[in-house]
Amino acid sequence: MKRARIFHRGRDCWADVIEGDTVLRLGDGTLVPIDEAQWLPPVTPGAACYALGLNYADHNKELGFAPKLATPLIFMKGGNCFVGHNGASPRPADGNQMHPECELVAIIGTPARDVPVEQALSHVSGYTVANDYAIREYLENYYRPNARVKNRDATTPIGPWIVDAADLADPQSLSLRTSVNGVTVQDGTTADMILDVAGLVSYLSSVTTLMPGDMILTGTPQGVHFCAPGDEVVCEIEGVGRLVNTLVPA
Repeated sequence: MKRARIFHRGRDCWADVIEGDTVLRLGDGTLVPIDEAQWLPPVTPGAACYALGLNYADHNKELGFAPKLATPLIFMKGGNCFVGHNGASPRPADGNQMHPECELVAIIGTPARDVPVEQALSHVSGYTVANDYAIREYLENYYRPNARVKNRDATTPIGPWIVDAADLADPQSLSLRTSVNGVTVQDGTTADMILDVAGLVSYLSSVTTLMPGDMILTGTPQGVHFCAPGDEVVCEIEGVGRLVNTLVPA
């Protein structure tokens, strides 16, 4: 099952994705062709969002860091940074080093506190795709991503939908790919995560109680490509979805 969130006839609605991903079915039975949908981020209002930095060894090597950190680099993201599928993200005039980062997102389904790794995935209800843009001109410290880098309005596209965890056999064997104007700029696999999804859920639950709807952005593989206004950026994760975004001048 796949679930999407759209704006339809003045309302914020959740919908099931049916008929080979071509139609959305609202709770009242209304059918909306997928190419007519006004996509919203598939995010539960008020949910927490935890994001990972430097969680792929190949990306760490690319940036000149040791393959593995002593502890995970985790930062928070606010709700206003998200934008839905087919949305637009503003690129600041001085953001010449703004680049996309394709990430698998795990959605928490049941409360989790002090969960052992072996039980962690049972607390994940589904997965989606995020493009966690970074702007290197604004980066003060890789170990402490600041608000100007990771919390700007509409600079984290997410979606297009949430795939049930039961429909994804192994979150650690998925290909990730990013293209800009049709040219591949990232090509990786979730197998290269330093701390896998189960490990992330377990670690975070040892710090705080994870609640239904909370999201974990799990990091990005190697591939740094600076984008310009007008670029179309597509992030795809095998078995999860294809997320499309366009950059516009801020």
